[in-house]
Order: sequence, then C-alpha cells, then structure tokens
Amino acid sequence: MTLIKSISGIRGTIGGKVGDNLTPVDAVKFASAYGTFLKNGSGDLPAGRHGLEDGRKLKVVIGRDARISGPMIHNLVMNTLLGLGIDVIDLGLSTTPTVEIAVPMEGADGGIILTASHNPKQWNALKLLNSKGEFLSGAAGELILEIAESEAFDFSDVDSLGEITVNDAYMDIHIDAVLNLPLVDAEAVAKRKFKVVVDGVNSSGGIIIPKLLEQMGVECVKLYCEPNGHFPHNPEPLKEHLGDICKLVVEEKADFGIVVDPDVDRLAFISNDGEMFGEEYTLVACADYVLSKTPGNTVSNMSSSRALRDITNKHNGSYQASAVGEVNVVELMKKTNAIIGGEGNGGIIYPESHYGRDSLVGVALFLTHLANLDMTVAELRASYPQYYMSKNKIELTPKIDVNAILVAMTEKYKNDSSTSSLSTIDGVKIDFAENWVHLRKSNTEPIIRIYTEAQTQQLADDLAIRIIDEIKAVSGL
Repeated sequence: MTLIKSISGIRGTIGGKVGDNLTPVDAVKFASAYGTFLKNGSGDLPAGRHGLEDGRKLKVVIGRDARISGPMIHNLVMNTLLGLGIDVIDLGLSTTPTVEIAVPMEGADGGIILTASHNPKQWNALKLLNSKGEFLSGAAGELILEIAESEAFDFSDVDSLGEITVNDAYMDIHIDAVLNLPLVDAEAVAKRKFKVVVDGVNSSGGIIIPKLLEQMGVECVKLYCEPNGHFPHNPEPLKEHLGDICKLVVEEKADFGIVVDPDVDRLAFISNDGEMFGEEYTLVACADYVLSKTPGNTVSNMSSSRALRDITNKHNGSYQASAVGEVNVVELMKKTNAIIGGEGNGGIIYPESHYGRDSLVGVALFLTHLANLDMTVAELRASYPQYYMSKNKIELTPKIDVNAILVAMTEKYKNDSSTSSLSTIDGVKIDFAENWVHLRKSNTEPIIRIYTEAQTQQLADDLAIRIIDEIKAVSGL
C-alpha cells in the first residue's frame, strides 16, 4: 500500500495505516493543509483575494470521478473545508477539466478534484487548483506539504462554519463552452454522420463524452459507460488494456473509438481498423488542425513524441519541450505564447478554452478536423511522421538510489559522440540523431520511467533494453 505526497497533490491507496496510505485521517489532514494555505493568503491567489481580510468567506469547488472510494473521500474533504470556515461548491460526479473551468466561473479561490487519474480502483487522490482553475505551482505545493507536516490548522467556531452549495449543471456548462469554441464546428461534424465507440472505463467520462457526441450529431456506441467505479480494465488508456474497444470498433464498423481515463483529462483514439491511433498522436492531430487555422507555437513535455515538433515546423511554428507535469507544460506555454500544447499521454491543453488537459476539447477539435478531411482515421494517422515509443519502468525499492542512477547515466552520455543533446531539467533526457531516451522518477507512482522513441518499434524496444541493462550495471540491480 502506498501514499505519495508531492507538490501536485496527495495520492494513495485506500485503507491501511495512517501515514502509509490514503486513509480518512490523511484525507482530512491534507484537506486541512490546503484550506489553511488558502486562509493564509499564500501562493497562487491574485492580489485582493488573500485570506479573509475583506470579510467574505473563501470558496472552493470540489468534484470527483466515479471510483468506489469517491463518496467517502468527497465527504471527508468537503466537511473539513466547512470546519475551516470555507464555503464549498459541490459538483458531485465530475471531471478534472470540468472542475478547472468551474473555479473561475464561480469566482472561487481554488478547487479540488478527487481522482487518482489513470491509477487502478484502489487509489484515490486530492488534486489541487488555484483560483484560475490551474494546478498549483511547485512552491505552493511545497508550502501545503509543510503545513500538513506541522498540522498548524485553526478551525472555525460554530458561527463561522462554511456552507455547501450543490451545482450539478457543470458537465452541461462544460459541453456548451466546448461547442462555443471558434474552431469547433458541430454542424460540419453532424453532416458527416460519424459513428463512434466510447469506452468511459465506468467513470464520469461515460456520461460527459456521449453527451458531447450527441450534441455534435455523432452516433455513439457506449462501452463501459456506467459510472460505478468498477473499472473493467486497467484505466490507463494504453494498447494492452484496450482490446475490447479495438474489437468493437471493427464489429460496429465505426469511424473510430474514443477512450478516456477516469477523470477525463487523457484521451486516446482507436482507428477505424481497430488499431491504436496512438496516445502520442492525439495531441499531434489536434495541433495539426489548430495550427492550420491559427499558426503559432506549441509545447509538450520531454517524454512526448517528436511528431509534434515536426508538425509544428510544417506550419512554420516553434516547438519547445518542458519538464513532465501539466503545471510545467502550462508555464512554458504561457512563456512562449503557445496556442496548443499538452502531454504525449493524450492530454490536450488549448488556452482558447483553459489551461488544463481536457478530453472534451480534444474530441471536439479532432471531430472537426476529421469532418474537414476526405480520409479515414487510419489514413489520417498514416499521414503523420512515423515514430514509435517504448514505455518501460523499474519498480523502486529502498535499495535503489534514483539520483545516483541519473547522475551515472548523465556522466556516461554527456561526452558520448552519439549524443546530440542532453538535458537534466527533468531526470535525464538523451537525444540521439534518430531517437531519444528519457529517464525520470515518476510523480505519481513509486517507479523510474524509461521512455524511448525511434523510427520503428523494434528500434525503440532495443534502445529501452540497452538503457535498462546500463541502469542495472551502474546500480548493481
């Protein structure tokens, strides 16, 4: 069982001992730390919104995915904030991007999404937002961890407790906002009479994605769209977990398939032939469409495909890579005025909507792109630069010194003639002429991630095997 405390929030498995897992006590502790952070006027709040100096109560938006532990954690977190004198806007069953857009719409001081994203059902987490509906900065996250450690909480008296306002309209508000984006053309999509299979992994995506499709005139075939939290397969949208939808797309003669993770911020497509479109190419396809209409710059993280760089260059834009993590991608997007960006795990960030990964935005842009083309989804995928990734990991144990491994690999390759560039901004990213490898400690799981990319799957796999063998050699594994 595991509890991971990081600057991006608190994530862990349900049950077990306090401090080792995400128990009710831990949920209350970290909700208290976040609420105290807001009351102290710390970090990411804009001028004039700090603390309670203007005599008003603070306000926080809360939503959750459909995982089984959701109602328990939801009630614990909400009532903890009430005890701190903070009002709560309760969205109930929701999605990460829906909560993100609700925070500024409500004029709230922050938001909490209760979801462990792609992790299996035994996990849950508190993902924390600022008043813009964006993930907290690293500095703010560190401060919340310090507050939690010190337990310097000051709860409100009985006359100053917060209140809950229930608002279950935000999924529909979110859909309306997406349909109103200038580059989304629901009429053009409806004319094409697309048929699409949706795998909602029995979470909130099973509600909101079919609703969006229906409003765009798309025939929707539902697979695992009952939001009961019993995930029918590993919820990370990777090829090895998606055999059912790949088969159903072909059986239904659908135009393509859509897969989202439990909190609907990761998006993967299945081509009409039942093959993976590739989660890395979700962003590539959406960026291709956006850049064709509004030229500009793009950003993805260091573990994402070179294909986005190639597409951006084709449209005469500039591409840059950030450290892994949505907050890092967003920071670089703002710095470079990027018009679209995201992460290669199927996360689309489109500032015209908001600075957060949003599967609804990705689906709507992709459908509009496809409506404007005279080709199948498989043909569209074949039209893009062909790269193949190998995604591997090494489970961490107390004996593994991650920092020593990264230093050793840096030393090994920094003067190697085959290396075209080397970055230590986030772990170690080694670029070669025809391929690359990225080694880093995960923010969400107790593992070292080893990502490689090359021009064939065999080359990517071979590079990964070589690097893993080198890691074992330098670490004595």
